[in-house]
Amino acid sequence: MTRTDRQRWLLPSHLVEPGGSGAARPRRTVRDWIVDTTLFLLAALVGLLAADASAQYTSEPVTLFDQLAGAAACCALWGRRRWPAGLAVALSVVNIVAPVAAGALLASLFSVAVRRPFREVGWIVAFAAATSTVQVFVRPDPTTNVGLSIGLSFILILLVTAWGMLVRSRRQLVEALRERARRAEAEAELRAAQAQRLAREAIAREMHDVLAHRLTLLSVHAGALEFRPDAPPEQIARAAGVIRDSAHEALQDLREIIGVLRAPGENGDGDRPQPTLVTLDALVDESREAGTEVVLDSTVDDPAAVPAATGRTVYRIAQEGLTNARKHAPGTTVTVTVRGRPGEGLTVDIHNPAPAGPVPHVPGSGQGLIGLTERAALAGGRMEHGPAPDGGFALHAWLPWPP
Repeated sequence: MTRTDRQRWLLPSHLVEPGGSGAARPRRTVRDWIVDTTLFLLAALVGLLAADASAQYTSEPVTLFDQLAGAAACCALWGRRRWPAGLAVALSVVNIVAPVAAGALLASLFSVAVRRPFREVGWIVAFAAATSTVQVFVRPDPTTNVGLSIGLSFILILLVTAWGMLVRSRRQLVEALRERARRAEAEAELRAAQAQRLAREAIAREMHDVLAHRLTLLSVHAGALEFRPDAPPEQIARAAGVIRDSAHEALQDLREIIGVLRAPGENGDGDRPQPTLVTLDALVDESREAGTEVVLDSTVDDPAAVPAATGRTVYRIAQEGLTNARKHAPGTTVTVTVRGRPGEGLTVDIHNPAPAGPVPHVPGSGQGLIGLTERAALAGGRMEHGPAPDGGFALHAWLPWPP
């Protein structure tokens, strides 16, 4: 049971959420019963005082009529929540001939001010004031001045109406705050769903960056074995070794990503280190073993000094560039150039010339370059890619390197 459920009895019935879809009107809460009973007792007390005062100068039949009218008016207050306007008009008419209904009339006017808009409240209050004025002349009190009676009636009616309108404004404020809180919760859920979607997209791009390189090696060497079944045993053994190593590396990378999905934010002792600029040489050597001619030109004296996030982005850019060159320009020489120093930033240029002959179509979604462009932008850098003047393909990226 939540705190709100435990405190439902403290709320008015209109602020309590319906229990089901078919519940059109919520039932009275404990607070409503207390308020209704209090108003009933106050109206009865005012009626008794008025009846006792009028009994001193009226006959017994009139006194009996006043008592019966006052009792009926007080009992009618239990319907003030359902028919506030109609009850107030009826009690205003009864109040003309039965002053003992004044207490019930004030209670009904309070209900009208709480539950009806100001335009409706205005004419009902004016009608009640008019009938109270008429009542002073129909049932005059010889012990009280006429002007004083009219003025007292006006003051009581205005005070009760103002009190009811204050309660109405407070309830409207509570409802507005509740609606604002409901919208804030809905917006928070929407933001959480968007964050989850963005996280899934980031994981999907990470899986593409990690696995595309490995799977391309598998595809290239498997294709070589398929088209060259008569190759020397040494070449077959080397291709099989690359296939085995690439499959093992792809499996390890996949396990890492699944581990992140299962336990986000937790790093075990057995997790493999993330690639950085230090591991760029190993990536180039791996591509060379796969049969791609790669020229690495790096002027970074201390790759370990490059921030880990920047180095990882450079590694992913180089990995994507080598993968695309192996897919779309096999047999060409890929040049990877890395320049930069602290304070000036880090630039990465990857270029491959146009292939010498026709290249078989290799399926691809193009999401890798899009993801890397977003990754570079998030890191505070930029990346451009497109056809080179010599007919090949060029990729240029700049990433910040703080001093």
